[in-house]
Amino acid sequence: MIGILGKKIGMTNVYNETGKIVPVTLIEAGPCHVVQVKTKDNDGYNAIQVCFGVRRDKTVNKPDITKFKKAGVPCARFVKEIRVVDTAPYKVGQKIEADVFAKGDYVDVTGTSIGRGFQGGVRRWGWTGGDAGHGSMFHRAVGSIQSGARLGRVTKGHHLPGHMGVDKITVQNLEVLDVDKANNLILVRGNVPGHKNSFLIVKEARKRPKGFVKRKQTMTLSKKGVKGQTQKK
Repeated sequence: MIGILGKKIGMTNVYNETGKIVPVTLIEAGPCHVVQVKTKDNDGYNAIQVCFGVRRDKTVNKPDITKFKKAGVPCARFVKEIRVVDTAPYKVGQKIEADVFAKGDYVDVTGTSIGRGFQGGVRRWGWTGGDAGHGSMFHRAVGSIQSGARLGRVTKGHHLPGHMGVDKITVQNLEVLDVDKANNLILVRGNVPGHKNSFLIVKEARKRPKGFVKRKQTMTLSKKGVKGQTQKK
């Protein structure tokens, strides 16, 4: 599973090859550093802990400061765990940049939705409300929430007024339209959860749309070292 942490910059529009306007979201992806590698032998599963952003040392507790110093990276604001199939390609302190994805890939983006505070059922769940005419006094009220003859309680999960937003949401199968490694930017089609400057987790799509051709990662040795190339299979 390929993944990276990032920050939502905002939304804009771009023109595709046919001249059609496409809404896109700009994500600042990385650079991230690997602070811990978990293996199936030691932890029961394979995963890597990745960090993003910079944080002042005095705002971090001592155990986390020790972990960051061990990895040789500065204290970070956002740390998340990403499951991987094989941990061999990853080392503690390794840098992960935006070029882990390429144009044409599909990704799943996870973030926290915008908080709306306490809201009624009309706004929170899309209730239609009662009639407005003929002297009706029932417009946006809750109304009956359960039948006393059938159950003497409210069914768990019943749609009612309450706190809206600040939920973990994942938007799947977003197409990557462009990648700018120099500026650590990824351009994805459509919208992603969260407000501007909110943290995001960008992973390889688990449910790929029809016709998607998976890129095969190969490594070729150059004079400057190991260089990654992609091929289609």
